[in-house]
Amino acid sequence: MNLPIPKVESLTVEFKSDRKRLPDTELVEAVVCLANAEGGELWLGVEDDGTPTGLHPDHRLLAGLAGMVAARTSPSVNVSVLAVEVGGVAVACIRVPKAQGEVATQGGVYLRRRIKHDGTPECAPMLPHDRTSRASSFGLVDVSAQPVAGATLADFDPLERERLRQAVQQYGGDRVLLELDDEALDGALGLTARQPDGSRLPTLTGLLLVGREAALQQRVPTHEFAFQVLAQQAVKFNEFRRYPLLKAVDWLETNFRPYNPEEELQVGLFRVPVPLVDMGAFREAVANALIHRDYHRLGAMHVRLEDDALVVSNPGGLVDGVTLANLLVTEPRPRNRALADAMKRIGVVERSGRGVDTIYRGLLKFGRPAPDYSRTDAQNVVLRLPTGPADLEFRRLVVDEERRRNAELPIDSLIALGALRELKRLTVEELAERIQRDVASAKRTLEALTEAGFVEAHGATRGRTYMLSAAVYGAVADKAAYTRQAGFAPIQHEQMVLSYVRQHGRIKRAEVMELCRLSEWQAKYLLKRMNAAGSIVLNGSGKSAVYVLGAIQTG
Repeated sequence: MNLPIPKVESLTVEFKSDRKRLPDTELVEAVVCLANAEGGELWLGVEDDGTPTGLHPDHRLLAGLAGMVAARTSPSVNVSVLAVEVGGVAVACIRVPKAQGEVATQGGVYLRRRIKHDGTPECAPMLPHDRTSRASSFGLVDVSAQPVAGATLADFDPLERERLRQAVQQYGGDRVLLELDDEALDGALGLTARQPDGSRLPTLTGLLLVGREAALQQRVPTHEFAFQVLAQQAVKFNEFRRYPLLKAVDWLETNFRPYNPEEELQVGLFRVPVPLVDMGAFREAVANALIHRDYHRLGAMHVRLEDDALVVSNPGGLVDGVTLANLLVTEPRPRNRALADAMKRIGVVERSGRGVDTIYRGLLKFGRPAPDYSRTDAQNVVLRLPTGPADLEFRRLVVDEERRRNAELPIDSLIALGALRELKRLTVEELAERIQRDVASAKRTLEALTEAGFVEAHGATRGRTYMLSAAVYGAVADKAAYTRQAGFAPIQHEQMVLSYVRQHGRIKRAEVMELCRLSEWQAKYLLKRMNAAGSIVLNGSGKSAVYVLGAIQTG
């Protein structure tokens, strides 16, 4: 098989020389290393610099290689082996799947592939905390529900318990919690775990919510968060804390508010606040970062206000099954399930688990760009909330429409309007990608916006595009932009027809439909208009009717 060898090693590509016959033990360990990361390709018979030097004679028969790997891994890793010839040199490409858990050699060796600080990959031992961290990312274990070693009930702070009860009232949480005594509250929220002898021990959730700061520093040393304000690269605020989570959310909000100016928009009899950052989106982003971070990884959770964005980042990548391509639609998969459930019952975060929607809504309803997760990688989740100027007239339109409906605009509709503001024109397929749903869902969203008067459709079904309506452009005082957009398609169609006629001498209505992707009546109207203007002339009638260049084009 002719298969190109990757140019360099990476997280998912490893080269192994076979000139001196790679021992089976090392080969199996390399497979385990890849399987415990993202999977990938192990190239046998290739030097570290990517030069193919060939397989050892003992490895020329590849038929038993997959079976050997399966027999020497636990649980068995099912690899596929491909024979590849590069420049007359025979090498092997061993494709390793990502393990849905953790894998070891039969000798009990756990390894994982990682990227070093210099950007090159290496195989490193999987330490106990690495294994637990990986298991939690797959949802195989909930670390937040486990007792913390050495912790006792004396590590709980009575003041934080009171803060928790006040938070339930403040955020509209489960009011049943207010009727419970301390022990019942601990059980209801998973703050403690009952032991076989009947005693109770604090869980990670318990320490994070109502633990004393000194206990947190000692028992959960990875817990740390920072608030930073950078103005043109100058540091105006930079402080790190280890508070319990409810106090952390309060502290971050309190310190952020002076940097969050707010103007007011008059809509009818009501004044609508327009902040730099929507506080609902801020709270959801901050709480999500604190809840879903990997508490086995060192590193602080950061909230950083930059010149053009608020950036929230936390250690630990997205959990298995959640990607940037399904973030809006996938079912909630919290890394720390017990902690997430407790924060939902308290009311700090969205109880439906759709906190991402809250973050998106907090930006899009003000006419700002959508949240940006593009800097997220395997080690960190990075969320960027743009803080550019709000579009006040667009906000007025949204408020009016939501009052007319007596309900919020669906998040898919806000994403569609945001995309149209950015791209000017949009197809159903392009919107489907943005809302991470199927084409049918995107079409329903655009049709609903068309009926509401926000959007106009142009073109036939197959080539139909959508743009903001004249009412929207007029409301935002950009009528010239509407004229440019609405007038672009007809002018483009006319030029396409004239170009075709110049090349082929004539054109039929069916050819216009195919060329411009128009319906029959749209093509008929276009040809009639061009004929009246004298740019083309009709010859013949019925099925034999064709159009040729008019006098103003030939003259």
